Amino acid sequence: MPETTIGTAFDDGAADFERLAPSLWNPMGNALVAAAEIGLGESILDAGCGTGATTIPAAQYAGPGARVHGVDLSAAMLTLAQAKATTLSLENVSLFQGDVTAWTSDEPYDVVLAAYSIFFLPDMDAGAAHLVSMLRPGGRLAVSTWAEGSLSPFTDLLVQECTREEPDRERNLAAARASVRRLETPEKLTAWLEGLGLEEAKVLSTPAQVQLSPSLAWSLVLGSGLRHLLPADPEAAGRVKERFLALLGEEHNLNADTLIASAVRP
Repeated sequence: MPETTIGTAFDDGAADFERLAPSLWNPMGNALVAAAEIGLGESILDAGCGTGATTIPAAQYAGPGARVHGVDLSAAMLTLAQAKATTLSLENVSLFQGDVTAWTSDEPYDVVLAAYSIFFLPDMDAGAAHLVSMLRPGGRLAVSTWAEGSLSPFTDLLVQECTREEPDRERNLAAARASVRRLETPEKLTAWLEGLGLEEAKVLSTPAQVQLSPSLAWSLVLGSGLRHLLPADPEAAGRVKERFLALLGEEHNLNADTLIASAVRP
């Protein structure tokens, strides 16, 4: 697999990402929107909106008079999100390709959503502070992130097989994994939100188990940031795939436990 940026990686993996939508991204997107307590007419930013798993229900909650912006680096994912919005006649949705850490708006938002995206920001604290700055007083930041122990042993086995081919492959996700660990318990996530100057933090532990066939398991790798672990050489990546899927077996029960949090800008 050639070296890529986050944006182009998700372009390449958009179709694989979408295969997990019914069992993982959509239900968790709905849960995040519910936690944000979106009201009719509220303005919303979905930061790192992907294929719209959070954008679509947010737009439905907010109603036709609302302003719903989705921003993502991946053009391919935005194309899928736009198709959903068009199919559902959600004219309140506007999608933009860009970096959320540089995104600005003429008017503040009532809600900023970040579904499994906050830990991909190059500087998570500075990026999150920028998102908070776009909230009106009383506005809410709502985020989802992986809970402690989530994606294990799935990710551990993938790292094991990738590093057998290239010992330094794990460094490609080191920053994101370190950021996830900073948020992986209710206590850590609450403290982090309060460190951003937010109040009334609420964290909901959301257990999730997803049954993966070998095909779906590999789609999870290709459709997520995990694809950055794969060796650049296609033959080496093929060997990783063969060994990794053999270790998982014909059916793998993925631990997708998630923390869903919301907090208010004073």
